[in-house]
Amino acid sequence: MTMRRRNSAATRTRSPSGAGASTGTDSKDSPTCLAAADRPLFPPEDQHKVLVLATTPPGDLGVPTSHWSLDDLAFQILRDAHYRDMSRSTIQRILAAADLQPHRSRYWLRSHDADFEAKALDICGVYLRAAELYRRRELVVSSDEKTSIQALERLHPTLRTLPGWIERREFEYRRHGTRCLFGSLVVPTGQVIGSVTARRGQLDFVRHIREVVEQFPHIERFHWVFDNLNTHWTLELCRYLAVDSGCWNTELERRLRCGKERRAFLTAGCARHIVHFTPKHGSWLNQIEIWFGVLSRRVLRRGEFPSVADLTEKILAYIAYYNTHFAHPYEWTYTGKPGVSGDRRMRKRLRFRRCQLVNMRSG
Repeated sequence: MTMRRRNSAATRTRSPSGAGASTGTDSKDSPTCLAAADRPLFPPEDQHKVLVLATTPPGDLGVPTSHWSLDDLAFQILRDAHYRDMSRSTIQRILAAADLQPHRSRYWLRSHDADFEAKALDICGVYLRAAELYRRRELVVSSDEKTSIQALERLHPTLRTLPGWIERREFEYRRHGTRCLFGSLVVPTGQVIGSVTARRGQLDFVRHIREVVEQFPHIERFHWVFDNLNTHWTLELCRYLAVDSGCWNTELERRLRCGKERRAFLTAGCARHIVHFTPKHGSWLNQIEIWFGVLSRRVLRRGEFPSVADLTEKILAYIAYYNTHFAHPYEWTYTGKPGVSGDRRMRKRLRFRRCQLVNMRSG
């Protein structure tokens, strides 16, 4: 309970001019809150007990909740004879001072790949050296597919934004089918190359890789970053990369019967192609995933597509628009070691964006 003091009654005083500074009657007593320094302080031992309680699962103490709230903590403290009564605000200040947030949670995926660190270091090293490799005619390309992109059409027109009125979209929709996007991000330049197909097949991915290779005839070696999807280490892909490198033969085809041998062949590399596979549950190391998020926010999430043909057209149109005005290499700082980042470059992103906008206006 907050303590309050009573002010003493005001006395009548006279101003230098001779007039009364106050009325003839005394003012009423007015309550005044104690300053922060007057609040009763809890010793460090009690504060430590709060932190221990907040980091203990509620179920271990017979509380049928999944996580602690301020009310749960205050009630549990009140039940414990070893604690002093604490208010919600006091508990909140103690938790905030320790940067403890038991009410918050986020998803986390644990990788069981025994070679996680080695693979992460390999991929991050390729990213950080992408510009240098490009000057030596070696290109780093991050490739993956975005599957099951739905062509959704709202049953009623969207109400566009107006002053004081945000855009409103109809909840119900009509589904016209799906498409798959094969995407490749050229790491040193930020250029995106995309292919939209009706399904995700082995030959579809090989055709996309061939399309990327044909756009860079001057490149002497490609460094591909793939995740562990089965279409990324098929016999057809091994055959194409080996033929393009001039090292395909019948004996090699006999050796590449199993997936393990194919992955080893792609990782070891041939004359012109080498594949860097992400660790298991480590597809977030693939930079094309960042751009897929951009596509979802800018086109797919609020777009309306009356047909799969319209969906395909708008995806390809955005890729061309992005490459013309916004393509840029991502500032990759993760080195592959937990909590360690590379040297922070000067933040030129805003200047880059400003120059791009000036070019757009002048064009």
